Formats: sequence, C-alpha cells, structure tokens
Amino acid sequence: YRIRGAIWYQGESNVSRAHQYRTLFPAMIRDWRRAWGDEIAFGFVQLANFLTPPEQPAGSCWAELREAQAMALKLPHTGMATAIDIGAAGDIHPTNKQDVGRRLALWAQSEIYQRQIVHSGPVYQSMKTEGNQVRLSFGHIGSGLAAKGGEPLRHFAIAGADQKFVWADAKIDGETILVSSPQVLHPAAVRYAWADNPEGCNFINQNDLPAPPFRTDDWPLLTEGV
Repeated sequence: YRIRGAIWYQGESNVSRAHQYRTLFPAMIRDWRRAWGDEIAFGFVQLANFLTPPEQPAGSCWAELREAQAMALKLPHTGMATAIDIGAAGDIHPTNKQDVGRRLALWAQSEIYQRQIVHSGPVYQSMKTEGNQVRLSFGHIGSGLAAKGGEPLRHFAIAGADQKFVWADAKIDGETILVSSPQVLHPAAVRYAWADNPEGCNFINQNDLPAPPFRTDDWPLLTEGV
C-alpha cells in the first residue's frame, strides 16, 4: 500500500531527554520514509501546555522538548500543529482535539493539496537590539500579528548577558514585536512561552493561529547532553 502522509501526536515520555529528541525524532521520520519507500508528508503536534504555570521565568524540560520537536521542521514535507494554548494544567491528555485537528488540517491543505491558505501562527525569525529593547521579526504573519483577547502580550521574558530572565513588556509594532524591561538595560535574549505551562500565552496572528514557543538564545539547557 501507499500512503499520502502520517500524523504523530507524542513526546511526553521524552521530556526528560529533550536534547536526545533532536536526533531521535528526525531519525524516526527518515526511517518511516525509508520503510515506505516514499517521502511521505509528516505532520506532528507540539506538546500542549501542562503542569503548574510559572510565577517567574525559569528553565523548562517541556519547553526544551517543544523546541526539539520544532527542529524537525528542517526536514522537507513536515508540519507542526502548535497546541501551547489549548492544554490543561492537570491533564496530560487535554480534551480539546478539535483545534488540534483543525490546525493539522490547515497544514495538510497547504502542504499536500497546495492550497494557498495560512496554516501556521507567527514563527520567530530574527532579533535586533535597539538600545534597551529587542525587536523580533517573524514569518507566517498571515493577516497580521495580534494578541488573543487584546494586549498586553503575555509570557515574554528578557535577559542580559547574565542569562537571568525576567518578565518583559511586549507590544506589537507593525509586523514586529518590541520587548523590553526596566530591569534589563542591555538585553541579550528573549524567550516566549518558555515554560511547562505558559498558561494564558496569547501571541497569535489575525488568523487565530498561535505562535510556537521560542527563544533567541543558544545558552545551555536543562537536558543538554541527555
């Protein structure tokens, strides 16, 4: 038999080994394609928010696993449905599968059926320091950047060279985001939704698709080498 594509919804058991997952997950996708003898389309669901929301910015194994998942997008014919806004603190299997299915379907329509539709939320591309603030640029802007439910944007954190993150003020400025904090005069990095459960994160595009969590730094992580 031939298949057009596959959907993968998993990763919770790999949270403690997120750095390993950077290699493991793409290797699995390549192996499936080898077994089928075809470059099948491969869509997957990024881990939803889970556990206790953070009081202050901190390291997160769940955030690291989400980053490892997103790295698999470097492979051709892959797509990711972000679920960072539809999880539940006390349920590792959140019940909102409707939005998961809808977001996967948007990707399939775009990737497999070549329909010209917006299928992703804003994806971080680059940062530029402007004095005491950082300007972030994105792809997949769609009809424009937005904050679900209205501003302010939530769960942005900023740090200087000391790598100590604090909550930041973030605002939409055209097709970019400006991030700053009076506690960080010389910013070096920004993170968004970098937590087990960034409950209430609200950065979307006007097509109501959420931005995946991201970080601008490459500083050591909790699961580095694991």
